[in-house]
Amino acid sequence: MAKRRNFSARFKARVALEALRGKHTVSELAARYEVHPNLISTWKKRAREVLVDVFASKVEKGPKPSEAKTRELYAKIGELTVEKDFLSKVLDR
Repeated sequence: MAKRRNFSARFKARVALEALRGKHTVSELAARYEVHPNLISTWKKRAREVLVDVFASKVEKGPKPSEAKTRELYAKIGELTVEKDFLSKVLDR
């Protein structure tokens, strides 16, 4: 059984950029780098999708899901702290 090859991100990026430049066909690149043409097409498509995000402004991107969740949790912590302080003052009387 043939062992599956793993390609580094740097290698994928280099091949995808060459494919995006269009100087060589996908078949030529596949022969040169000894990978299947479908892989190059997949890497090229992924590069196009991700490239848009690189140039998007922060306003377009919006907060990351983890940032939004963190803000929500900090708000809840503040709310519970105020409630605890209020109840401790009332019970101390």
